[in-house]
This record gives sequence, C-alpha cells and structure tokens, in this order.
Amino acid sequence: MTQEVPKQINFIRQIIDEDLTAGKNAGKVATRFPPEPNGYLHIGHAKSICLNFGIAQDYKGSCNLRFDDTNPNKENIEYVEAIKKDVQWLGFEWNNLLYSSNYFDTLYGFAVALITAGVAYVDDLSADEIREYRGTLKQAGKNSPYRDRTVEENLNLFEKMKNGEFEDGSHVLRAKIDMASANINLRDPTLYRIRSGVVHHQTGAEWSIYPMYDYTHCISDALEGITHSLCTLEFADHRPLYDWVLEQLEKHAGLKCHPQQIEFSRLNLEYTVMSKRKLTELVTQGHVSGWDDPRMPTIAGLRRRGYTPESIREFTKRIGVTKSENIIEMGVLEDCIRTDLNNNAQRRMAVLNPLKVIISNYPTNQIEQLNVSNHPQNEALGTRVLPFSRELYIDQNDFAEIPPAKFKRLIPGGEVRLRNAYVIKCEQVIKNDDGEIIEVQCRYDADTLGKKPEGRKVKGVIHWVSVESAIAAQVNLYDRLFENATPDSTKDGKTYYDYLNSNSLTVLESCYVESNLKDAQAGEQFQFEREGYFCLDENYQTGDKLVFNRTVTLRDTWGKINS
Repeated sequence: MTQEVPKQINFIRQIIDEDLTAGKNAGKVATRFPPEPNGYLHIGHAKSICLNFGIAQDYKGSCNLRFDDTNPNKENIEYVEAIKKDVQWLGFEWNNLLYSSNYFDTLYGFAVALITAGVAYVDDLSADEIREYRGTLKQAGKNSPYRDRTVEENLNLFEKMKNGEFEDGSHVLRAKIDMASANINLRDPTLYRIRSGVVHHQTGAEWSIYPMYDYTHCISDALEGITHSLCTLEFADHRPLYDWVLEQLEKHAGLKCHPQQIEFSRLNLEYTVMSKRKLTELVTQGHVSGWDDPRMPTIAGLRRRGYTPESIREFTKRIGVTKSENIIEMGVLEDCIRTDLNNNAQRRMAVLNPLKVIISNYPTNQIEQLNVSNHPQNEALGTRVLPFSRELYIDQNDFAEIPPAKFKRLIPGGEVRLRNAYVIKCEQVIKNDDGEIIEVQCRYDADTLGKKPEGRKVKGVIHWVSVESAIAAQVNLYDRLFENATPDSTKDGKTYYDYLNSNSLTVLESCYVESNLKDAQAGEQFQFEREGYFCLDENYQTGDKLVFNRTVTLRDTWGKINS
C-alpha cells in the first residue's frame, strides 16, 4: 500500500522531525509494533499499528512486527497467526517478523552481566512478600534480606533457575535500583521469573525461566535498532526503568543503541471495553460467539461485521495522536465505515420481513429482466439484471392497513413505486384465520417503468424481490454490545457485565434477497437499499445458506436516540 505523506502533524512527528533536523540516529527512523500473542487485536491496537507502520512509511523508514512472547502460559500460535493476518489486512507489511524469544540467549547473557556488575540479584521472597516489601505510593519500600548476596551466589542461583532446579515462584531475579524511589517501578523490579514445564510456541521446553516485559522490551528495541519506541501512556512511569536497563547494559555489556520511548494516549471507545482480560472473559463465558464475533471491538470482529481496512485507517486518522486521555464516540467509527460503504458498496435489494404481493394484472408466466444501476453515483460499478415477475416480496413495514400519519408507503387504495420498476396500487388485503395479513393484491401501471405516472404524484418508493428468483437468507442485525456508553464505569457497584445489551443481536431467518447475491463472496459488502450496509458473513462456505451481517445502519440511529 502506498500513501502520500500526510499533511496533518502530531507531537510524535514533531519529535521525529526535530531528531532528523538535528542529525540524530544517522537520519534513520525505525519503529516496531510489539503485541503480546495472548489474544486477538482490537481497535485500540489498530491505532498503534497505523501509527507505527504509518510513520515508517511516511519517513521511508522501517517497522518490525515483534511478538512479545515472554509469558508462555497465556500465549499460543493461534494468536500469532491472527495478529499477522490483522496487520496485513489493515494494509501494512513489516520489514522483519521477530519474536522476543529470538533474543532469549542474549537476554540471559545480559542478565548475567547485570549480576556480575552487582546491579541484579536473586531473591527468595514470595510474590506476596515482594509486594509487601515494595511499599506504597506514600511509603518507601524496604530491602529484601537477600539483596546483598554475593555476585558468586547470585550467579550460581540464577544458573540453577535456568536449569529448572527450583519450583515456580521460589526465586526471581531482581534489579538492584532503589527501594525508596518515588517511582514504584524502580523499587527493585523483577527481571526474570521461573516458569518450569511450560511449552513455548517458539522455543518449546528449552527454557525454565522467562524475562519480564520491562526488561525484554527495551533490550529488544535496542537490538533491532529502533529509533522511536512508541507506546501508550500507562508506560510513561516505566520509562525510567526502560532507560535504566539500557544505561546499565551500555556500561556493563557494551550495548550501544538507546531508543527513545514516547508515550501517547490509548484509544478509549464508547459502548465497548478494551481490556484484553475483559474481552477474554466475554469469549470464555459465552457472552459472544468468539473473538471474531461481529459485536466485538477486535479487528477480526470488525472485519467479519463488514468494516473495511480503509475505514479503520480513516478512523485512526480522524481521532489523531495526543497525550490527552479521552473517550471517542462510537459514531465517529460508524461514520467512517458508513461513508466508505456509501461511496463504494454496490446496491442490492433484500426483504428482511417478507410480505407477498400479487400483481393481478401482470402476465402469469412473464419474467421481465430489468437493467438497474449498481450504484446511483458511481457509473464505474456498472449495472445488473433484476428479474421482475407477477409475485413479489415487499417488507411488512412497507404496508399498513391503517396507516399512521405521514405514512408514504403502500396502503389500501394507495399507490407506491417499486424501486427500479413500476408503480403499483393496492386493491385487496388477504388475511389468515387469525386475522394476520399474509398477502396484498395489487395492480401495476405498465406505463410507469422509468417514467412518472400521468396525472398523479406518487411519493413513496419501496424495495422488493421477485418470488420466482429470490434467494432465502439469514440476516444478523448486530448492534452495540453494551447499552451504556462507558461500561467500564463502576457506578452503583455495577460491572461491565451489567451493561450488556440483550438486544445486541437479532437473527432474522426468513429473509429473501435478490438473485444477484448468489455470486457474492464471503466478506463482500453491499448496501441493502433502505435497510443499511451488510456483508456476506466471512465464515460463509459455498453451498451454505446465505448469511449476511449488518455492518451499520444507513443513519446514526443511536445518535438520534441519545439526542
């Protein structure tokens, strides 16, 4: 994907521009996107992807995809492959595909160097004891009784940790910094912990100890020659540790590169949650069908719902990059996809709640082939042939026996235009024994194909499909997963579970769509005229019943409700 250098500017690009002007980093710009493969990426990650890869593209630099795979208990290859797919789907290609585990030998060697230099030690305190000794934001911590072990003893214990001679949790390797630091992250943070008997998706059972993120991340950046390490604001308090590790390794192990960590605000979006833990709970507890459920804010879920890469890239551009925490309205994201599909999606007709119409004066065996446009404003999208016959389906909502005020659709004795076809007039309503309307009989005006009727004005236009050629389909009407705009709020003691929207999915199993949709491809998007934007479910297999997912409504109905 090629892009012009964007006109907009943000504080990160200003920093990079200043660095280039000053001749820093030999004029090079190198970024990375470093996800942990313990779940699927969500829309918040898309912001980081577009930022890191976009900067690399615009400055003719490089961007690595590096998996932070230091916690094998929660990671697996499924997530690795899903993340790779998401990055490529968004339109980006990495310069190097890397894993933190590529550096395990180097990381271990650096840890030995820190021990040898007297700035790291093996601690026997339990996790609870370490937490207690660390102190609080208002109270300084206190030194571990094991803090002053000799270098030889620490090296011996660390090797035994590596060889799997200790149980999980019995020992950790800690940095020796300052237990009285105002920054709690500098109170002798853990660098390595034991994870024995775990099979890592890249290294197998080779290792019994695994490095912590704060230790691994900065070293990985340095080894790859990253110039600007971009991360979200919660890591601002970790930056002194990032710098400490690199400074110590420069001093004691000859590590030369020292990337600059820059923090930006994370994406908070209305009517959803971004915590990977909470998203995992939604999946494991059955509140959604999986990580790619179209109600999920995951990239996989958005893709299956019908979002396009262009719409997500446009969304990240609109919200920008700042240091200010805020909550983005869901309507901004929905407007991006609505605009994209309005411009690019071909039009089709689908009847979601069918009501049969018989055109009594239309020849019984005649099937007329109407040539209609695929897009009213885009001739390049061509035309299609639409079968028209004596028996049609219209939507139940487009007929009212006793119409409300200003109802402009079909009523007894009234006329309406069928989209791309004729004007029809209702003459009779057929009901079953329960008094339910099951059929409407009409007459058509044969002189109104592509022309206005003479001597009268017909205001209403409704969509339809031919009974003879229509295809049965299931339509999933997806809505927002939560009723509350901020489900993470804990007002009145409620949790995000309490705000789940019980109407977030309505399944319509008796729909009919026009025959041209028989050739639709899985994931392909359409505007169902007068209904909204839909896509053929990504999981559709040829031969199955067609299943369409609603991407977004034609208008922002939630915005109207809230206003």
